[in-house]
Amino acid sequence: MGFLGKWGADRARSHVRRCTRVLVSLAVSGVLSACSVAPGMRMVTPATLPLASASSDTPPTNVQIPITDINIALTEKMRESDLQANTQLYELMGKPEPYTLGVGDVLQITVWDHPELTAALGAQTQTNNRPYDPAQGFVVDNNGNIQVPYAGNVHVAGLRVDQSQQAVYTAISKVFVRPQVTVRVASFRAKQAYVDGEVRTPGVVPINDVPLTLFEAINRAGDFSTTADQSRMILVRNGVSYRLNLSSMLSSDQNPSKILLKNGDLLRVVSRDDNGAYVMGEVNKPITAIPMKSGKLTLSDALSQAGSMNTASADAAQLYVIRGSSGSTPQIFHLDAHSPVAMVLANEFDLQPKDIVYVDGNGLVRFSRVLNLLLPAINAGLTGAVVTK
Repeated sequence: MGFLGKWGADRARSHVRRCTRVLVSLAVSGVLSACSVAPGMRMVTPATLPLASASSDTPPTNVQIPITDINIALTEKMRESDLQANTQLYELMGKPEPYTLGVGDVLQITVWDHPELTAALGAQTQTNNRPYDPAQGFVVDNNGNIQVPYAGNVHVAGLRVDQSQQAVYTAISKVFVRPQVTVRVASFRAKQAYVDGEVRTPGVVPINDVPLTLFEAINRAGDFSTTADQSRMILVRNGVSYRLNLSSMLSSDQNPSKILLKNGDLLRVVSRDDNGAYVMGEVNKPITAIPMKSGKLTLSDALSQAGSMNTASADAAQLYVIRGSSGSTPQIFHLDAHSPVAMVLANEFDLQPKDIVYVDGNGLVRFSRVLNLLLPAINAGLTGAVVTK
């Protein structure tokens, strides 16, 4: 190789080394700021959320969201708030009252020693009758009356069974001397509640002389299905929705059998699949965590369903719970799970439907992600320098 050829090769190698030093210095400066530029999600304090303005011409404003540490005081405060939320249940509790007759009820009236009145009950029902057909007897009409032979109209709507028996006796006494009258309800059709959702036989539940308590309504609907969430039932009455947490009532010594359903009430049992929490970030298996049969889902339950945190990439000190992300007042909770004692707090922290559990990555993972972005640029720069020379 000649002198000029050797001199040119040395110049090319020197130029490549200078380019390499420049690119490496740029890479090091980028790595030092990896906490702010690393790819992927990362929680910062305080968190900011862009909120849309009322006018489409005004740009959205960033609102800071404080991050609350999960501790014993917080779990106790949440437990007390849950107990206070159950105070509205007292509006649904009451003392059972005797059944009163209404429009559509079917009565069976027997006047002893007068078998000719039996024909007034109507023809015998067939064995293949439909379940919604009225039973044999006297049907209370829209005016609240029944047609009694020889006595005419007798108003019975709003009366108890014993009171209706006295009313029929008074009417028939005008025709017969001291008649022996017996009145019973052959079919309860005036009052009914509705049970919908995750029960075995959803539909109409008639209200009869047995008080329709919460337990009785679920029992008549065939009990809970396997996917029922017992902690988030909804009772709709007169346009007002009441949240019923059966698990919380039992744990706080409140008797659910004191909750009485009334005519027109709707009891809906929602599915556990609709009340899951999302677990994402540095976990072994990102998943939608499903509550237990009791409806309870703690932070430790959710992490367990996600296969726990990834020990190679997770930063146990950066465990977050984002709540109410779709509303106007979101909340963010933070737990430092470096110590095993912190999992006691995780077991006491109850998740709510649609919560987001996020586990942040550690510094080494962010460092590796920055290198993965910069190394292709460094290799491209070196290749370009070599080609140029």
